Amino acid sequence: MTILTLPGCAPVPLAHYLKALGILRLVAEQADSAAAGCWERDVFVLHSSLDHDALLDFFLHRYQPTPIVVPWSGSDFFGVNWSVMSSAFQKAFDKRPTSSKIIEAFLASGTQRLAHYRATLATVAAAMKTAEVSSKKDIEGSGGDKRVNKARLLQALRNVLPNDSLTWLDSAVVVETGELAFNNVLGSGGGSDGNSHFSDNFMQALWMTFPDFDFQRAKSVASASGKPFDSSAGLREALFRSTENSSSISGFSPVLFNSARVGGPNSTSGFTSGAASNPWDFVLMIEGACLLAGAVSKKLESSDAGVARFPFLVEATPVGSASAGNKDEGREVWIPMWDKATGLEEVRQVFAEARLESFGRVAKTGFDAFLALAQHGVDRGVRNFRRIGLLRGRVGGDNYFTSTDQGCFRVHQDKAVDLLADLEDWQTKLRDFARGDRCPASVLQAVRNYEAKATRMAQRSGPAAVTSVLIALGQLELALSKSQKQVREAWISPISGLGPAWLALSTSSGSEFRLATSLASLTGKFGEDWLALRSHLEPVEGRRRGQLEWAKNASNDVQWGNAPLPGVLNAIFTRRLIRAEKAGTGGLPEIARCYATVADITAFIEGETDDALLADLLWGLSLLDWSADMEPTPAPTACASPSLYALLKLCFLPQRPNEEPIPLVPAIHRRAAAGDGAAASLLAARRLRASGFPPALREIPLRGEVVRRTAAALLFPLAPREWTNLRATVLRPAEVSPA
Repeated sequence: MTILTLPGCAPVPLAHYLKALGILRLVAEQADSAAAGCWERDVFVLHSSLDHDALLDFFLHRYQPTPIVVPWSGSDFFGVNWSVMSSAFQKAFDKRPTSSKIIEAFLASGTQRLAHYRATLATVAAAMKTAEVSSKKDIEGSGGDKRVNKARLLQALRNVLPNDSLTWLDSAVVVETGELAFNNVLGSGGGSDGNSHFSDNFMQALWMTFPDFDFQRAKSVASASGKPFDSSAGLREALFRSTENSSSISGFSPVLFNSARVGGPNSTSGFTSGAASNPWDFVLMIEGACLLAGAVSKKLESSDAGVARFPFLVEATPVGSASAGNKDEGREVWIPMWDKATGLEEVRQVFAEARLESFGRVAKTGFDAFLALAQHGVDRGVRNFRRIGLLRGRVGGDNYFTSTDQGCFRVHQDKAVDLLADLEDWQTKLRDFARGDRCPASVLQAVRNYEAKATRMAQRSGPAAVTSVLIALGQLELALSKSQKQVREAWISPISGLGPAWLALSTSSGSEFRLATSLASLTGKFGEDWLALRSHLEPVEGRRRGQLEWAKNASNDVQWGNAPLPGVLNAIFTRRLIRAEKAGTGGLPEIARCYATVADITAFIEGETDDALLADLLWGLSLLDWSADMEPTPAPTACASPSLYALLKLCFLPQRPNEEPIPLVPAIHRRAAAGDGAAASLLAARRLRASGFPPALREIPLRGEVVRRTAAALLFPLAPREWTNLRATVLRPAEVSPA
């Protein structure tokens, strides 16, 4: 076999990727059935029996084009003079024919390799007659009539077209039960984009390149440089990127497939330019698009018409790309790239199966595609995917798409992405809500932030990436809790039930993480009620199987607000004191899966921790199911407790076995929260002395922020083995007993 590197075939722009598929398909079907191809350093490499010259000769003189027809869009077929097919029609055109005239040019071509094309055009005309379509208004109509009319025409075409034309038809549009699903890789209309009809453009490109039409050209086709267009040079440029002559034709647009050549403002060194492209590029890329048909019947489980029915085509997700906006506008296609020489049937099978799966389901969005790549969802030897955005708003308005490169992503396996399985069903409902008009901007922004962080985790895993996703989920939950009216109406439940693997795979180092973990795991029984720390963040209540739902009534337990973190923690601690007094508990109930260390608490009191990060981590970690087994708390480091903290904390510890509880005195905390350390310490010393634990000091004359932070630190659950440390710090030596 000859190995030919084709520099003209690259994954970007989309036109050049499809061109590579077209070359492989046509060579394998019409010249060498053993032909194969692969990608090496973003260039397509063809393995076949054709050498350089033989490949050029094949396309110039022997290649038989696939009959590309789009009679369901536009009016090309309605002005055709069909009699030219049976007459000695020898008309020459002064300029490139378009619309119905290009069809007449094909009907009058007379050469053998276009015989199948001519027969297919006649078959289409007969099918249109059968479907009672004789004018554009018979197709267009309005609303439901438009869909029904087009569906009737397409079904009539399916009944009579030959197999190769059916391959094209299946690539462009799917018809089922009267509904239409268009492949947006082939434009907004499936084979058309706005006023551009790809069958028209395809035939024009063949008319300019095939010697079969030499007799119809009254004068040579002019290239963009003004020189006559040389088809052979144009083919060499399309395949091998030869630049011996300009092969672009002015006014011939590559439409959505190559945004750099469609013209318009800022597309050249001047203010504006016109469209210009090589017709061979258009011919070969449309031939390659015929591989996008896939196995349509395998995609019918999707309820999203026109999205998941075509290979690797998904809804656009504005994450993971600097060029993406903040709304779901358009689609995106993830084009596979493989590095081993692969034959046509294997490539066709990859597109037919389109096995890009997220948690066992066909990927429907770009976000799903990111997760699928991290789950090793493709197992056909594909190593990389190129993400191509198909965005609305190209020159011409919202009916036009344009393709834009959004990066190359490698298929790999990352167990961290499996964590998101906990959220799969919930996230699907949330995504629908985020697309609606009733979704608040704050929630939409939080959804985008979460998807961006999850996308980053899918590409570059590690504890820091997992932690960033957990923080983003906490921020999303906070946004949902502030928009409960809309959230309830959309049946969006609170995030809950995240498994212990989230904690195991997150960043476990850092005082902020350990402090947040201790708070998030905090709970306690106040009479008949179990009051978890999350109950102070948002109005949620338990339901079956450990899941949460939004509380039906407002609760005074919710204390989260916009105040600085020490103020919020003090408010939560005050509320727990009130609940404890009402419940008549012995001491302050405090049960935690994880505990803070004195060293971390000291860092918080002295302002050495990042309060914003601690708050974000608290929201994220509160989403975990803390009834499950969690990793043990890190062993405490040797650290002396700050005296004021030790004195106050001893007054609010849970009841110890075989000891009478120390009666709660809320005024101690209230004075400390106000920044009055002297008064708080005086009350605490008095309370401890009355309970039989005389302190070694009477008063600590501190004031200000350090006292307020000390009061807030009382909320952090402390491991029982640390209590002896507290007693040793402030009690008389004779009163210190082992924990």
